[in-house]
Amino acid sequence: MKRKVFKIKLLGLASIIISCFLFFGFKENPPKLFVIGDSISMHYGPYLEKSLTGFFIYDRKRGNESSLDNPNGANGGDSDMVVSYLKELKKNPNFKTDYLLINCGLHDIKRNSKKSNPQVSLSQYSKNLIEIISISKETGAKLIWINSTPVVDSIHNSKAGFIRHNEDVIKYNKESTKIMKEMKVPVIDIYTFTKKFVPEGYIDHVHYNNEVRQKQADFIAGNLTAIK
Repeated sequence: MKRKVFKIKLLGLASIIISCFLFFGFKENPPKLFVIGDSISMHYGPYLEKSLTGFFIYDRKRGNESSLDNPNGANGGDSDMVVSYLKELKKNPNFKTDYLLINCGLHDIKRNSKKSNPQVSLSQYSKNLIEIISISKETGAKLIWINSTPVVDSIHNSKAGFIRHNEDVIKYNKESTKIMKEMKVPVIDIYTFTKKFVPEGYIDHVHYNNEVRQKQADFIAGNLTAIK
């Protein structure tokens, strides 16, 4: 009798474990995800990689980073830089990924002064996004877009050595969302999600503390597992 009860419990436990794997989509050979993004993505990246364990094989643009505000190395930078980097990836016969998770915008809207124009104009930004979509398709990867996080003008522009305006973030996010939806590219709205952590979650003019980075990563991971 005891053995029978034990077997029933064991079968029940096994059933629960199998159901969990089926529900959450855990795979022995999960798809590859390659991330190209700004310093915000660099910060939530380690948390995202951990959150995606068993669901995606995580990788990203790599390299040394001397300044989070002056993109090079791991930082994807503005949309001009992302287009150039994607062109290089396309030429690389060893580059293979199933998904491209891309973000750019915060470096596009940078201004040297209050009266100067954005680093990348909105019209050029639009053209770059269309090219990003096109190159992504040519690599054989499925593109997933993440919009840009909020800016508080008074905090940012009193601490950073350059200007950003949240109205530009909203404008460029609106444009990117419009283009991505027209081209059937999934959009992860990290702007709206992150708004509730601003400004308390800041550690400087635009970057977030570890708690917010973890929450951003969990939010993105939830979206990614739903999209795939």
